[in-house]
Amino acid sequence: MASKNFTRRDFIKTSTVAAAAGAVLLNAPKIIFGKGDSKTRVVLIRDAKMLDELNKPNADVVQKSLDKAVTTLLDVDDPVKAWKKLIKPEDIVGIKTNVWRYIPTTSEVENAIKKRVMDAGVKEDNIGIDDRGVLNNPIFQKATALINARPMRTHYWSGVGSLIKNYIMFVPAPSDYHDDSCADLAAIWKLPIVAGKTRLNILVMFTPLFHGVGPHHYSPEYIWAYKGLIVGQDPVACDAVGLEIIKAKRKEFFGEDRPLNVPAKHIQLADTRHHLGTADLNKIELIKLGWKEGILI
Repeated sequence: MASKNFTRRDFIKTSTVAAAAGAVLLNAPKIIFGKGDSKTRVVLIRDAKMLDELNKPNADVVQKSLDKAVTTLLDVDDPVKAWKKLIKPEDIVGIKTNVWRYIPTTSEVENAIKKRVMDAGVKEDNIGIDDRGVLNNPIFQKATALINARPMRTHYWSGVGSLIKNYIMFVPAPSDYHDDSCADLAAIWKLPIVAGKTRLNILVMFTPLFHGVGPHHYSPEYIWAYKGLIVGQDPVACDAVGLEIIKAKRKEFFGEDRPLNVPAKHIQLADTRHHLGTADLNKIELIKLGWKEGILI
């Protein structure tokens, strides 16, 4: 049964965009939402030089890592050619970021994405980078393509802050989706403003937060320099991989399996209830590139 937050109005909205979303999906490279006979591909890339001693990202390494991840994901040998499979020159592109002050997406990731979107032929005036202001941002209001990029961290309401959850700012009242551990966050992805538009998902794993207590909690004790990016076209699969790493780090740190204070059920339900993508790790082709020390998966 769907959550009460997924209202009749939402159902009507999602139904009216089904045909349009389907047309976008038919023209998209590979399988965006991971529902097909083959495994969903996800790329995990790490580099020991991704961060400096103060955990500040190295812009050149970030660009190089993102390029390698995207070319591997799409089986293309050149990053510009790869991005041209994702983005068309006529697209209006919204880069949905995350500005939480303790662990943001980072300007280095945002700029690396923007550079390749422009290399694909999109005019700078047709590119927007935003988080909390997306509903009032003209670029996002008119967007034909979205790039979704956010860090992974534990979260008081949803278990983890995920790629799926990153679209909660596309609804006027985000708290409407907080019931039952934010179980139905994937319903947001069916709304007209985002449906069928996401071309790439980037889960930033530079310094993930693996434990927290209470709303907006942050402690440097519970982050670590993982120095990675998880990249894919299926947000559910990317989140499932990220969650597995968080769980492994918690076990390593606490010396035992320690469930999250709030279960991250929205990731599994994005697959089984909302059919947004694949949460089953056995159905994910995980390609691991770069630095292997402490990979945890």
